[in-house]
Amino acid sequence: RPLACSVSGRARTWSETVYSVVKLIPRGRVATYGQIAALLGRPRGGREVGWALSACDDPRVPCHRVVDRNGRLAPRFGDQRARLRKERVGFVGTDLDLDRHGWRPTPVQLVALGRLVDERR
Repeated sequence: RPLACSVSGRARTWSETVYSVVKLIPRGRVATYGQIAALLGRPRGGREVGWALSACDDPRVPCHRVVDRNGRLAPRFGDQRARLRKERVGFVGTDLDLDRHGWRPTPVQLVALGRLVDERR
């Protein structure tokens, strides 16, 4: 099912679509706001992703796994560092080590996001 549709058949909101992508990020990995926006077809929408995540109150959405393009944590997310450390995400000084812990979606995930054509069909 495409990410733009929900189980009820109504179109998903932008926030719900952001949350569905963030749920794909595995433990021990992080993504950037811009990366999430680009995967959703809005390459300059990183700020919108941040707004959606700051309003999220669903504990099933691992918002702590999303950081800025430089690996910096969200200034108002008090326990983000502790939650990432618990998942063994490494830091270089105060920033995350994006080279080591950055999320790279699998081809199957990219197909689900509509960013890659599934050639098996």
